[in-house]
Amino acid sequence: MPEPAGVGGRCVLVAGATSTSGDAAVRALVAGGATVIAVGRDEDRLAPLRARGGRTAVCDLTDEASVRALADELHREGLRVDGILHLVGGWRGGGGIAGQSDADYRALERGLTALRHVSRAFWDDLVAAPAARTAIVSSTAVARPLAGGANYAAVKAAEEAWARAMAQGFAKAADAGASAAALRAASVIFRVRSLAGLEDDLAAAFVGLWDAEASAVNDQVIALGA
Repeated sequence: MPEPAGVGGRCVLVAGATSTSGDAAVRALVAGGATVIAVGRDEDRLAPLRARGGRTAVCDLTDEASVRALADELHREGLRVDGILHLVGGWRGGGGIAGQSDADYRALERGLTALRHVSRAFWDDLVAAPAARTAIVSSTAVARPLAGGANYAAVKAAEEAWARAMAQGFAKAADAGASAAALRAASVIFRVRSLAGLEDDLAAAFVGLWDAEASAVNDQVIALGA
């Protein structure tokens, strides 16, 4: 059975959706026929995304119990997640190695924490989906970390490691399936130097993952704006 069938009809969660990139992703996903769950902390900032056609949910993604409660709520309504776009993050830097404060690190670490919570809460959905795609936005700083951005690069490297572990988990689940089912889920890393100006490119690239076979994109690092 051919696996690629586009994003239409999928249920996709956009984590950290209240940014410019989140708005672009919601627009692209809705236009493609997906059901979109746009998640953020601020109800007022989520409101415009409902106008885009997305469903919104207020949730602190760094709180495990809150993420589990969100997953339970969606499941009670009969929704199973086919995709996750992880946009929780930010930038703090400067001051060289000596200036890499614990406060900055903890603020940046929230992105990794949210990724861990969301991927665990919806893992069974993704593995069972006919075609699941997940993606994170990472940085070229992972390949060439600088002293002034050491905290940032370290957290992004950890997020990439988690995303790659998800890719291996998808492959392992496929191998363990009845009659060695073909791989149907993929975890992808998008790398950018800066996301500013590339929000629509990111949205299109993410939506386009459902037009490729999972085996072609799983565990891939894709550069945007190169």
